[in-house]
Amino acid sequence: MDFSPAVSSPRLLLRRFISTIYCIFKSAFSKLTYWTTGACKGTNSFVSSAGDKLDQNKDQNPTIPTSVNYHFTRKCNYRCGFCFHTAKTSFVLPLEEAKTGLKLLKESGMEKINFSGGEPFLHNKGEFVGKLVQYCKQDLQLPSVSIVSNGSMIKEEWFQKYGFYLDILAISCDSFDEATNQLIGRTQGRKSHLDNLFKICSWCKEYKVALKINSVINIFNYDEDMTQQINLINPVRWKVFQCLLIDGENAGETALREAERFVISDQQFQDFLDRHSSVTCLVPESNEKMRNSYLILDEYMRFLDCREGRKDPSKSILDVGVKDAIRFSGFDEKMFLKRGGKYVWSKADMKLEW
Repeated sequence: MDFSPAVSSPRLLLRRFISTIYCIFKSAFSKLTYWTTGACKGTNSFVSSAGDKLDQNKDQNPTIPTSVNYHFTRKCNYRCGFCFHTAKTSFVLPLEEAKTGLKLLKESGMEKINFSGGEPFLHNKGEFVGKLVQYCKQDLQLPSVSIVSNGSMIKEEWFQKYGFYLDILAISCDSFDEATNQLIGRTQGRKSHLDNLFKICSWCKEYKVALKINSVINIFNYDEDMTQQINLINPVRWKVFQCLLIDGENAGETALREAERFVISDQQFQDFLDRHSSVTCLVPESNEKMRNSYLILDEYMRFLDCREGRKDPSKSILDVGVKDAIRFSGFDEKMFLKRGGKYVWSKADMKLEW
């Protein structure tokens, strides 16, 4: 009988080699998993410890919602092609629930609230936003209460009823040429956007509301010179935004707008700023400054995180509170301060000549 060692076939040797390698990796992976999940008795894993430290830092240095933008409605009567907060829902919180959320924000350190949309004056003909403005100034005693509007739905009666409680009214105006406004979609039917603007300018002065102008610089207006008109209106601030793409809002398959054709380069935006360098109230906001420097609440009172180029919502402050929800806001406080987000925002401190 032959007792010499049997010679394995090449196929069998390969199979054993693969089996051995698999066992080595399985063992190593099992130990790694055991360690990283903190299963080793008497020890804490590095991953768990690092996560705990991050949570502790967040608890020790929580974000204060000093200035909040509440987009309580998405509905609008204009069709601006670059709009980055579109009518994806028609939901609006009941008034008392909205007040509850605003009170929570005040208790967490909010000093300024800005109501936006959509078009804020569209819902209940401006009564809803009017009551919120009055509540924030009269009951919560916030230093600053403001609204951003396209101006098309505002009536003088609203100023007579609520103007006293409003610090700043920002009107969106991208061009002082009606044809350009038509191209952009900053219009409703044959109504003149500019006529509404100048009418509101006079009401703001009469009812002692500080006026601000917001302009989105895009492919249809980047070569315009607005110096003369802005100096004539003389707003307390002229916010100049570079057209921004947000996935799911004005870009991408699920978006209600296609803003790609409105986008301009950084150099084109800078050219516009250079052309208006003599305008002292100009406050420029490039895409970099805009993206993460706003605390945005949507219609459900969820903070929206825009860091990934889209709007990822937190849980509602009505469900989890401000402290837990704001952790998922993506808010960059340093950029907020860098872009001039903190300024004299109470009309009582502006010392304006009405």
